[in-house]
Amino acid sequence: MQCWQIFAAAACLVCLPVFVQAPLVRLWPWFSLCSTLPLVWLSLRLKRHPMQSLWGDLLLGFSWTWLAGSIYWGWLRSEPLVHLPVEAIGLPFAIVDLYRGQNRLGNWFYLGSLFGTAMTDLYFYWVNLIPYWRQVMQVEPSLALSVLHDAVKLVQTPWGLGSAAVLLGVLLTVGLWPLRSSNQLSAWAFSGAVLSTIVVDGLFWLGAVLA
Repeated sequence: MQCWQIFAAAACLVCLPVFVQAPLVRLWPWFSLCSTLPLVWLSLRLKRHPMQSLWGDLLLGFSWTWLAGSIYWGWLRSEPLVHLPVEAIGLPFAIVDLYRGQNRLGNWFYLGSLFGTAMTDLYFYWVNLIPYWRQVMQVEPSLALSVLHDAVKLVQTPWGLGSAAVLLGVLLTVGLWPLRSSNQLSAWAFSGAVLSTIVVDGLFWLGAVLA
């Protein structure tokens, strides 16, 4: 039961920035950035209580994704080339923590989220959507719809659909494999983060099609 709770919580935490942070960071980027501190404070408090330590661990890993999202979408969103490096801001700390055997749940959640981000960015490079990314972030909102429609046309080509199928297969394989024989909660956090990437990307694609 706890495994599924961790899985669901990890999936929700991946989706949270899309629905909460994205509009917040456009209006108040500094507020979004500074709100990382309360997240870290709350996670550390939860970690001190045996009954809540797992949730504190998971929230600590989420704070890295929130921090990176605040920095990138607040000030650097028109430059896709730095997206993944910014999202990987917590990677050295996660590696060191895992080497020491610390904060496994949160760090594996962060790595799963980062892997999903890397796969999404890779798709943008494969299908040559990077120019459209820049345009959407730079043009007026009234002109963004025409840019999105042009991008959707590339996605719907045989190359775009084939690339999507390949990356979908990778995400499903990487996301489902840890669940086959593992009862470790960190594996479920990783899988929840990876598999929820499919949902987030699907919502973005659906929104672009319906725009």
